[in-house]
Amino acid sequence: MEDKPPITTEPLLPKQRWYIFPERPEIAQSLSETTGVHPIIAQILINRGIETKEQAEAFLNPQSQTLPEPMEEFPDLPKTVQLLQNAIDNQQKIAICGDYDADGMTSTALLIRAISQLGADITSAIPSRMQEGYGINNRIVEEFHDQGISIIITVDNGISAIAPVARAKELGLTVIITDHHDLPPQLPNADAILNPKLLPKTSPYYGLAGVGVAYILALSLAKLRGEWESLRWQLLELFTLGTIADMAPLNGVNRRWVKRGLKILPESKIAGVQALIQIAGLANQQPNLTNSTTSMKPEDIGFRLGPRINAIGRIGHPQVVIELLTTDHMGTALEQAKECEETNLLRKQLCADIEQEAIAWYENSNINLEQERVLVPCQKKWHHGVIGIVASRLVERYGVPVFICTYEDEENLRGSARGIPEFHVFEALQFCQDLLGKFGGHKAAGGFSLPAANLPKFKQRLSEFAHQCLQVEHLRPLINVDVSINLRDINYKLYDQIDKIQPCGIANSEPVFWTPKLRIVHQKIVGKSHIKLTLSQDLPPEITMAVLPTISAIAWRWADYFPLPSPLDFAYKLRKNTWNNQTAIELEIVGVRLPETFVPLHRRLAEFNYCDRTYKCNITPIGDNWELRIRNQKGEVLAIQPGQKTGLLGISRSEAKTVDISHPFFMKLIEAAQAALGVKLPFLNN
Repeated sequence: MEDKPPITTEPLLPKQRWYIFPERPEIAQSLSETTGVHPIIAQILINRGIETKEQAEAFLNPQSQTLPEPMEEFPDLPKTVQLLQNAIDNQQKIAICGDYDADGMTSTALLIRAISQLGADITSAIPSRMQEGYGINNRIVEEFHDQGISIIITVDNGISAIAPVARAKELGLTVIITDHHDLPPQLPNADAILNPKLLPKTSPYYGLAGVGVAYILALSLAKLRGEWESLRWQLLELFTLGTIADMAPLNGVNRRWVKRGLKILPESKIAGVQALIQIAGLANQQPNLTNSTTSMKPEDIGFRLGPRINAIGRIGHPQVVIELLTTDHMGTALEQAKECEETNLLRKQLCADIEQEAIAWYENSNINLEQERVLVPCQKKWHHGVIGIVASRLVERYGVPVFICTYEDEENLRGSARGIPEFHVFEALQFCQDLLGKFGGHKAAGGFSLPAANLPKFKQRLSEFAHQCLQVEHLRPLINVDVSINLRDINYKLYDQIDKIQPCGIANSEPVFWTPKLRIVHQKIVGKSHIKLTLSQDLPPEITMAVLPTISAIAWRWADYFPLPSPLDFAYKLRKNTWNNQTAIELEIVGVRLPETFVPLHRRLAEFNYCDRTYKCNITPIGDNWELRIRNQKGEVLAIQPGQKTGLLGISRSEAKTVDISHPFFMKLIEAAQAALGVKLPFLNN
């Protein structure tokens, strides 16, 4: 006898865990009164550790704070500036060695623009991601020497480059390291090292990305040579691009300078940035509705400009971005920006293909993630320039650390890792270091290489490390939720007050709101993998409104969970969406969960409209099977059981006639009923 599908009492939803910050209404009200911010915004500030008027003023107006001078804060900065001053005066050649990510490329472009304008003879090189991997190497050092270079400046790399720096010193070169990565046990024997990790963690400069260190060096040298005013704004643009694209923490000087940089970017004076804004569709965006000035948002860089720059470093040639960001010719800039666009489209396709292959690999495996607590997918022919992005998506999907790798050749693998809050990626790699070749990273992410023969031991060792720090309850993505609000609270006044918290990013996360028991009025798949929704909230009896509030929402890459059941608790961010010159606030869904009063499927009723008619539907158990029943306004019922190509239609079962449910009308009717019930059932074996 053929097995009958079971009645599913809970639908497929993202596996998540929510942490909702405790509400502190008295402190929030006091903070609201003393600062003038909305009480909801005050609660969000409290969640960020800001509880006093003084702390709030420093956060909301970072320009009001007095910063220590960089020349006093960075011990080697005076020496570095003097070395470069002498090199320019003596017409010595200077070379920059950058990195192939957005931070490294913007850092390289920033120093080229600054130091060349200050009169230097300057060149640059970036190692090949495909052939050489990260960081300065002996080949670059020796080529610089052959070109008659006197001074090498590393940007966004070099703090671990003991051998290449030693080789440079053997050849008589001066080496200046500017980097921001964590410090190794032994530092290279460079002439000067600028790295914020050498400063106390309390320093406002501690969170600088590589481009931030380059920015400080360039401005310090410009001040010495009397060119500060002519350089500072164009350099601030590149600092802002690189800092956000590298996901540096947006606190300390990063918050202060990025906030200013976001205001000037829409009117960029750099041809390459103008071209990139134009190609990314950010030009001539509608200004803030309650403000006369435009200001770019961090997500504009994080999701629009940054990926187009990063795509070149991942699968293209970094020189394209260097030329884009250093040229003053608009025609050249547009050509390079178009190449960034085309490369990013290819990068998207590669990511989508690899992600689907990795998902299929996992779902066809017998891996028990509660036992393994780490996922290590590995396939040939995956492009190692994009597997880091795929790793992030797999972490989002499965809630476990992911160490994804691919073959460099028959004998060696290269990989990328992404973690979860309770798991330290770099410490995990250190735990496996006897099995690895090169590796590096930090708490959230890392890169590594290893002999293919070591892969089974590597998986075992990672699982052993994961068991030391991860409990089963950790194996679901964590959603940090700030505060509960009602749909009627969402308006432009609240949205514009969120700007006071901007720029948001690492160390200052964008506010996440939640509303319980929202009903789904409508939902559909848009694009290839997103769910577009209309949501409504039932109001308490004491609130009288002619029309219940509704709002549009988008859930990115959630097609696997379509259709979502109704009602649900929703966690979301607020977004402005402009379409056909109409701007509205919508929700960007980041999490859902079943309300405490969730109704099992076999007890659920729903009403929906189809072809201007109202229908009611429900799921009914029948013996060891079940069926979907759809009732029209005449009392006629369409009854369909899973796997059948026909159904029964009539007022009573004894008088019902058999109908072919593959007919388009019935198929669309069944789809509408399933969406109303929030289920996806196996009719017609589809």
